[in-house]
Amino acid sequence: MEKEIKAIILAAGKGKRMNSTMPKVLHEIFSKPLLGWVIEAVQKLGHEIESIVVIGHQSHDVEEYLNNNYKYVKTTFQKEQLGTGHAVAQAIPLLNQFKGDVIITCGDTPLITTKTLRNLIKYHRENDSDLTVMTAKFDNPKGYGRIIRSPKGEVVSIIEEKDANETQKEIKEVNTGVYCAKWTKIRHAFTQLSNNNAQGEYYLTDIITWSKKQNLKVLGYTTDDNNEIYGINSRKNLAYATKLMKDRKIDELLESGVTIVDPQTTYISPETQIEPDTIIYPNTYINGKNKIAKFCKIGPMTHIRGNCEVGEGSKIGNFVELKNAKIAKKSNVCHLSYIGDAKIGSNVNIGAGTIFANYNSITKEKKKSVLSDGVSIGSNSVIVAPVEIKQDAFIAAMSCITKDVEESSLAMTRSPQKEVKNWVKIKKEKN
Repeated sequence: MEKEIKAIILAAGKGKRMNSTMPKVLHEIFSKPLLGWVIEAVQKLGHEIESIVVIGHQSHDVEEYLNNNYKYVKTTFQKEQLGTGHAVAQAIPLLNQFKGDVIITCGDTPLITTKTLRNLIKYHRENDSDLTVMTAKFDNPKGYGRIIRSPKGEVVSIIEEKDANETQKEIKEVNTGVYCAKWTKIRHAFTQLSNNNAQGEYYLTDIITWSKKQNLKVLGYTTDDNNEIYGINSRKNLAYATKLMKDRKIDELLESGVTIVDPQTTYISPETQIEPDTIIYPNTYINGKNKIAKFCKIGPMTHIRGNCEVGEGSKIGNFVELKNAKIAKKSNVCHLSYIGDAKIGSNVNIGAGTIFANYNSITKEKKKSVLSDGVSIGSNSVIVAPVEIKQDAFIAAMSCITKDVEESSLAMTRSPQKEVKNWVKIKKEKN
């Protein structure tokens, strides 16, 4: 499949309703841009599948993001925003020799899944379709282009709502903006589209009418999850899509045997793996790629920022923050602690209020701390990286550790306690 598939992803729009200085497709859900979610859904179809991203508004920022994060991505520039059909036309020079199937989709639909794209391709090929549009059915289809079918069930055209008559507006089946096409059959459509419509734009949807005039076979594949085609046009849309994404992940985890005490207040990235019999307590936010083993307890009020591993039977307490931390089995990180850039062994106890000082604001460097098995850190301590605390060492409360600590040793840095007898009584008598 993969060597016969390429994708065109439309990402040139400004997104005026976002009221933002950055391009719409670079707004993030779980710290990943909208465009990134779409690209990765495509790439998971198979190894080395190439995406061609049509960029426009603030193209430098979008291109920089793509170059820094993705290998099998090319970009093409849409200088003038003349519509979705015109946008796809910009990809033609990059597909001159290509003879396979092309997926066309939008860069602002982060909920689209690889499974749905694969099902679209499968339907397209099994039915020997020249062009297949993915459709959805809504009880209230307002705002969407309506699917017009023939008596035989083939797709005849797509009518945008602003161009639709009252009868057409009653149609419940709508266009999702996702297509699968035999490229050699439909590529010429993009140089022959008309802008004779209410917006004066070249609509991508008009390739349906063009294809029918060429006697091509045009079918519609109906998705069973309407949420996947949810597009982002405003901050409100962004917030709702984030909720949909986290709800989908939480449902998956609940089905797999993870206890989530309060799904409404818990946010977990789709890229995080959690094994059964772990408990996630309320108001926990887990971002990025992480692995949490079974029989763990996380939260409440915990923030895991990404690239973390929590071993079997470990506990991450309330108001704890983890970042780039590997924690082995049966270790505890107690409340109000920050653990960053650290490797922590098994049976380690980190007392409340412990801070790992991992960042040098002058050199902009981050250093790593290593705690071996059985280490105990007293409350309100500071571990200043780079440092290694060896097996079974004990750090007294309120210590600032800047040097390595040997195995089974006690380390402390606090000043001796002093007591002035009757100090309060004397002060009161003077006043």
